[in-house]
Amino acid sequence: MSRQSITERLKRPAPPPEPDDLHVIALGEGARVTEAAVLVPLIARGGGVNVLFTQRTAHLADHAGQISFPGGRVEATDLTREETALRETEEEIGLPRASVAILGRLPVYEIPSGFRITPVVGWIEAPVDLAPDPFEVEAVFEAPVAHFLEPANYQRRQYRFRGRHRHYMAIPFEGRYIWGATAGMLWSLCRMLHD
Repeated sequence: MSRQSITERLKRPAPPPEPDDLHVIALGEGARVTEAAVLVPLIARGGGVNVLFTQRTAHLADHAGQISFPGGRVEATDLTREETALRETEEEIGLPRASVAILGRLPVYEIPSGFRITPVVGWIEAPVDLAPDPFEVEAVFEAPVAHFLEPANYQRRQYRFRGRHRHYMAIPFEGRYIWGATAGMLWSLCRMLHD
């Protein structure tokens, strides 16, 4: 999959959300919402494309220990969600903003903890030098994007939320368990990039 083909596919209308997906009803009416953005980093490496992930440190207040994309809260100085994603990525893993080419966005994702997240897809040419912030980031790892474009690799999990059964996605990968919002965003990427 090339940078150009991904860019073109991200311009297509997003598929509709699945009606029982947890993120569709994550924020109740009148809920306090925190706007956020993440970078979905696609790294061109060795003739293939990888997705870069972070594992959050265990002591963080929000989503401790989880596998995620680099990103965070929108600040008043951020003019766009792309700026938020790039700033947060640079702060968390030391990836310079200038080394990321923005390809597009995935559908906004809301989570029960009150965040409304805009996933921004970015293209990075390897090699990259990273300097993860040890306070926020336990580990950084990559996985082939092809793994996340195969629907059979996704597991649909059930969760009872606000009195109804809802689902979320999970994806095992080499002893790691990617779930929740990160897996949901990957599922959106999978659906948008499929022919």
